[in-house]
Amino acid sequence: MSTKTFPCTQCGAKLEFAPGQSALKCPYCGHQNAIEVDVEATAAAVEELDYAAYLAEKAGNEPSLSAQTVKCKACGAQSQFAANIVSDRCPFCAAPLIAAEAYLQRIIQPKAIAAFDIKEGEARQKFTDWIGGLWFAPNALKQVYRAERGLKGIYTPYWTYDAASDTPYYGERGVDYTETETYTENGETKTRNVTRTVWYPASGQVHVDFDDVLVLGSRTLPAEYAAKLAPWRLDKLQAYRDDYVSGFTVEAYQVGLEPGFDAAREEMEGVIRAEICRDIGGDHQRISSMSPRYSDIHFKHVLLPIWLSSYRYGDKVYRFLVNGQTGKVQGERPYSVWKIMGAVVLGLVVVGALIWASQQK
Repeated sequence: MSTKTFPCTQCGAKLEFAPGQSALKCPYCGHQNAIEVDVEATAAAVEELDYAAYLAEKAGNEPSLSAQTVKCKACGAQSQFAANIVSDRCPFCAAPLIAAEAYLQRIIQPKAIAAFDIKEGEARQKFTDWIGGLWFAPNALKQVYRAERGLKGIYTPYWTYDAASDTPYYGERGVDYTETETYTENGETKTRNVTRTVWYPASGQVHVDFDDVLVLGSRTLPAEYAAKLAPWRLDKLQAYRDDYVSGFTVEAYQVGLEPGFDAAREEMEGVIRAEICRDIGGDHQRISSMSPRYSDIHFKHVLLPIWLSSYRYGDKVYRFLVNGQTGKVQGERPYSVWKIMGAVVLGLVVVGALIWASQQK
């Protein structure tokens, strides 16, 4: 996102944001520049934009910008280059990126950013601990990781959506009851208690408010693992500033505003279904139809911090993610077929030994 650099006043090197501190730090001489937090700008950044008005105006009066974007030819990730960078490596797959291949992309300007709290050394240790605790991992995995364990700090695009919903529904309420039935077994008449369900029609309307439904704006990160990095501390969002992204990579969003709301709506409908079931009551619920209506929709484009490590094992690239706020780790991992087979064989041997021991008594 940033095309601005911050030279060190002591040695001229590029200052980088120091995670966990409100400061820019020189990686060479250690000189620091404090970042002054603008309380009013932060309060404004946390305020959402009106979704319907934004779409109606085609973003004409809302903050947007042109970003120098490079698309990785290997994995499709879209990263943004600072003006003084001529080449780099893709933070997602390590393929080379060249500034000459960059293009201008018009994007919605991020309103807010959550700066890195976890330092690179802390993130690396959490990676190491996580990998060390993996069951059935190939023996060579740790050696490969130690050889390729470079970490990249990435500001990842997310959308947040607020909405009010009113949903009329039709369904059925199931109420259980117990009755005694008679049956014959081996010529003998017996009785038993069985549970049966009687169904009654149900209808109504439920109201649910949603606040900060979070949608990943990246198609490059493994969505399953990115989702497991939650919860995010959105209360620590601050107004976007170039200072916070200095020394880090900013990924451009690949999921746009409207597709993002489609994804948010799927999540909302799961919550609405649960609320309808509570409203129907009884022991069981069936929903035959529901018609959610959404109003007062607002959104924000925010950047959240993720430490990313990727390495190649065999013919596949594996990626690991660390929440840059909390240190929570998620990732892809290979399995050792031989270790799994060994565990199965060992289990069979133990079971066989227990059976043999019991027969000797």
